[in-house]
Amino acid sequence: MHEVIRRSFYNVNRVSAGKLIFKAVTCAFIICAVLSMTSFSAQSESISESILRVHIIANSDSEKDQSLKLKVRDMVQKLCYNIYSENDTGTLEQAEAVISDNLGYIEECVQQEVYAQGFDYTASAELVNMYFTNRTYGDITLPAGYYDAVRIVLGEGKGHNWWCVMFPPICIGAAENKAEISDVLNEKQTDTVTNGSYVYKFKIYEIYCDLSEKLNGK
Repeated sequence: MHEVIRRSFYNVNRVSAGKLIFKAVTCAFIICAVLSMTSFSAQSESISESILRVHIIANSDSEKDQSLKLKVRDMVQKLCYNIYSENDTGTLEQAEAVISDNLGYIEECVQQEVYAQGFDYTASAELVNMYFTNRTYGDITLPAGYYDAVRIVLGEGKGHNWWCVMFPPICIGAAENKAEISDVLNEKQTDTVTNGSYVYKFKIYEIYCDLSEKLNGK
């Protein structure tokens, strides 16, 4: 009987020890994950503060409105290429200043394109700070977060949108004296946006950002 009781206590203690080890390992994993994500979050925020995006929203999802959106996209790409080529836009501050100075001109050109394609609704262009989800452009993945952006709204702006990067000008054609992604971001940031192994972190961070958006009522 004593032997049975002793073995029972031994088994209980072994199970308890196993649970404690499991909990300790789990806690250590969670702490490491949180610390890692905290570092990644700071890195992602620093990236979002170095990039200028462009966001074009179609009037609706009709075939004609979506086709117009793509025509406006092509026109804006050429327009901004010319604007960049005629000005010094080697830094984000310079690029934003040039775009801000030409925002009225960009809006006017977009409106003329809308009319030229046979539509009668209005178009607007503004420089905003807005939320973007994870987005991949070629071999570059930008994390979710708030970015400065040129937002162009066509008509009621209820259709699917197109977005890309205006600075550095990876989506509008790089003028010969303009910055590339590696010129704008430091080595660690560049590795983050070009290294495919960060995909899972991008997704986790996006979920974190989405939850923050909902909790903050944005």
